[in-house]
Amino acid sequence: MDIKDKNILIIGLGVVGGSYAMALTGAGYKNIYAVNRSEGSIKKALGLGIIKGGSTNVEDFARNADIAVIAVYPTGAEDCARKLGSLMKKGSLVTDVLGIKRYYSQKISAVLPDYIDYVPAHPMAGREKRGLDYASAQVLKGANFIITPIARSTEQGICEVKQLAEDMGFGKIRTLTPDEHDSVIAYTSQLPHALAVSLINSDEEDSNTGDFIGDSFRDLTRIAEINADLWQELFLGNRENLLAAIDMFTDQLSAIRSAIQSEDKESLIKLFEKSSARRHALIKK
Repeated sequence: MDIKDKNILIIGLGVVGGSYAMALTGAGYKNIYAVNRSEGSIKKALGLGIIKGGSTNVEDFARNADIAVIAVYPTGAEDCARKLGSLMKKGSLVTDVLGIKRYYSQKISAVLPDYIDYVPAHPMAGREKRGLDYASAQVLKGANFIITPIARSTEQGICEVKQLAEDMGFGKIRTLTPDEHDSVIAYTSQLPHALAVSLINSDEEDSNTGDFIGDSFRDLTRIAEINADLWQELFLGNRENLLAAIDMFTDQLSAIRSAIQSEDKESLIKLFEKSSARRHALIKK
């Protein structure tokens, strides 16, 4: 069966789940279904034509699903997988969109029967807002996509998840172990959010800073308008890796502070030149 003819069930119609539904429907997938706690989001998705059917009950669609995408917050993923595991047929595939992998992949795998394939994944795309109103297929276009297979993941399942990512328009698609993923994501995703929050919160609340900001401040603080419920789960769920990333950043900031305090022009120039070269090399990849 062509993958575009398979029954795909998305659990959670938030920003990422909703964006998946939009992108897959736009790519010609014919049978996209969704389960969501809010009936309002289901009705809206049906009205937009991005799903073929929807419900607040996973039982209504899980038995016939060929592929299920867990797009809920990390702490709800295990219970979601348990329900899917009791309903989905032999040979079906479960994937997810969770932003941390090692701990939750183990939890999800433990409650899924062996006859259901499981391939964890992480779309590196999203928005600071929450809910279907802020979903968009465009946010996925050209974004990075990480597949984090575990021992039970089959080659067929990995290929299907990769095909979904390609059809949704993701750019670079990479494969990492869950441990590798959580280590790199602490630096590339979680640390920037921690810095943006710290930068915004370091200002005096009664100041008129907004009258004096430029593009650099806007760029650095865009992600400070954060989904608090989701990101506290991501920070605490990847605690050790994130603390290590924060420590490395603190060392670099301390080096700048020391150079300023001692009026060490040469050290500042070297730090600036190093950062410029590294940023240029990163963007070229």
